[in-house]
Amino acid sequence: MRILSTAFNAALLLALSSIPLLAQSTGYLKTNVNPGRAGVFIDGKYVGPAGNFGVGRKYAVSPGEHEIKLSEPRYEEIVKKVTIQPGKTTKLAETMKALPPAKPPFGRLRTISTDKWAAVYVNGRFMGHAGEFNNPMQTLDLNPGAYTVKIVPSTGGEGHEEHVNIEANKVTIVRAQKM
Repeated sequence: MRILSTAFNAALLLALSSIPLLAQSTGYLKTNVNPGRAGVFIDGKYVGPAGNFGVGRKYAVSPGEHEIKLSEPRYEEIVKKVTIQPGKTTKLAETMKALPPAKPPFGRLRTISTDKWAAVYVNGRFMGHAGEFNNPMQTLDLNPGAYTVKIVPSTGGEGHEEHVNIEANKVTIVRAQKM
C-alpha cells in the first residue's frame, strides 16, 4: 500500500508542477466597454461580445502584442494595441462614441443560429452576435434594400452566407443552424 501511495504522490506532484507552465503560456484580456454588446476582435478574429448583462468578459489570449478592435454598428470603431503578459490579466476599458441614428423606413432582420455567440455581418460589417437578433422582440433594423448576411460561428470557420432583400415593415429571417 505504501508503494501505491508514493507513486500516486509522485504523479500528483508532477501534474501540479505543470500548472504554472500552463498559466505562463496564456494571458487574459478583460473588457469593460460601453456599450457591452460591442464585438471584440483579437487580431481580426471575432471572439465574442465585450460584456454580458453589464459584466465585462474575460478572454484567454496568447502572450505578446495584439490588435484589439471593438465594433458596434451604432458607434465608431475603436482599435487598440495591447500587450498580454503570461499569467496576467490586461484590462481594456473604453467608451465608444455614438454615430448619428439611422433614419426610417426600416425592415427587420432576424437570425436563427445554434450558436448564440456567432458573429453577424451585413455587407461585410459586424452588426452583433446571433443571440441579439434571435427572437421576434430582438431584430436588427435595416433600411430597405439588398444585403449580404453572413453568420460566422464563434469557434471560427466559414459559417453561413445568404443574400436577402429587406422590405419596409417586414421581417426577414436568416437561418444558420448547421454551421
